[in-house]
Amino acid sequence: MKILLANPRGFCAGVNMAIECLDEAIRKVGPGIYVYHEIVHNKYVVDRFTKQGVTFVNTMEEVPFGAILLFSAHGVSPEIRRIARERKLQTVDATCPLVTKVHLEAIRYAKDGYNILLIGHEGHDEVIGTMGEAPESITLVETPDEVAKLPFGPEDKLAYLTQTTLSVSEANEVITALKQRYPQIVSPKKEDICYATTNRQEAVQMLVASADVLIVLGSQNSSNSRRLMEIGAGQGVPSYLIDGASEMQLEWFEQDSTVVITAGASAPEVVVEECIDYLKQHFNAEFSEETLREENVHFNLPKELATLTIPTPTTPSDAS
Repeated sequence: MKILLANPRGFCAGVNMAIECLDEAIRKVGPGIYVYHEIVHNKYVVDRFTKQGVTFVNTMEEVPFGAILLFSAHGVSPEIRRIARERKLQTVDATCPLVTKVHLEAIRYAKDGYNILLIGHEGHDEVIGTMGEAPESITLVETPDEVAKLPFGPEDKLAYLTQTTLSVSEANEVITALKQRYPQIVSPKKEDICYATTNRQEAVQMLVASADVLIVLGSQNSSNSRRLMEIGAGQGVPSYLIDGASEMQLEWFEQDSTVVITAGASAPEVVVEECIDYLKQHFNAEFSEETLREENVHFNLPKELATLTIPTPTTPSDAS
């Protein structure tokens, strides 16, 4: 068996920053920290922090008054920030700067009177946060078919933005349909899809033609990981999105298989190594690393970390 290990793979700069941010917060103040939504969409990472005393919440009402709250890498809406201020929370913003870029674009276009067409997946944390910046100005578009149903005309001021973790080809199909129907539509000076999302997709695209099986390490709710799996499936290659080696099944492989392994932008390298060990153990597999390009992007930790203090219990009356 031959393993082709896609590179780039795994953690992007935004995920690295968010995880380092939570690690540093724990180091400074200990357990008892809250995170709004999963810090990143990966079960292994979330489970690790849960064991360290971190609580992940889906509503602000779950966070005690005066507590420490991290905003996840996917970003949050202004309404969530407002509630955090009301509840006197110590907040640390671990939003990926590339997501923040999309938020700022949404604010700018809305102020300039544009109707914004956001290309993305309904219900995704990032999409919810972006739409919250200008809900009266943003319309979500998921597919090219939806473009034909939009209520806008040739005289409307229109701009489009994209979720950062989309498939490049998927986004381009919608963008093409938008430009064909609305020649007047404007776009950001620099595309919104994350460099890491693009690089991981291109690496898989390069290798999948040689593959009998594609293994993508990532959680089911990870948009960018799912897009990697879909690239393989779209080429007719059996493709599996898994959290780790415990989900691998022997019947997926044959002794002479060529297996491409990659990892989504929120999947840690340790789960990749476990899968390689599994294939070495059962099939005496040999592997080679196939590098498309190097990544050297780094984001600084948020400044709010420096002022974190261990919270003292408060009540709503104390916080008012």
